[in-house]
Amino acid sequence: MNVVVSPDRLLLERDLAAPDFRCGAFGGRWKLIEIAWPHVIITVSAPPRGTAPTEYAFRFECSSYPQAPVTAQPWDIEKGAPLAADKWPTGPSHVCAVFRPDWRNGECLYLPCDRYSIKGHDNWRTEHPSRLWNPERGIIGYLEQIYDLFHQSDYSGIRSA
Repeated sequence: MNVVVSPDRLLLERDLAAPDFRCGAFGGRWKLIEIAWPHVIITVSAPPRGTAPTEYAFRFECSSYPQAPVTAQPWDIEKGAPLAADKWPTGPSHVCAVFRPDWRNGECLYLPCDRYSIKGHDNWRTEHPSRLWNPERGIIGYLEQIYDLFHQSDYSGIRSA
């Protein structure tokens, strides 16, 4: 029996096997948990902050990859459901501006590289060109932005802490 795999899934799997992704995984920056096409769950490490976890899971929707941007939602792996708003990462300025459970009902992050968030934000194309979705960087560019947010002084842990 032949199984047909879509080109967008093959391209995502290529990027997940590429040196940039593997180096990030080997360095403890992120970890592939599951592919359930068109979704992929990846955890991103965070520094210890009180009772906050040292990694957060994200469920990426990757259809039409890499030509179309992906979208990511904080994810509760144990429940197999979106992460509760009180468990989302936060900080006094930058982190809370990206991790907004009130934005689109928590279905995505408020980042220029996100499929849903870029809609209606044409100004981001000139204000944040380095943070836009880049098909050549693919999901790695998105993961790097999340990782960088967690590893700056603005990250303070979870919302309920």
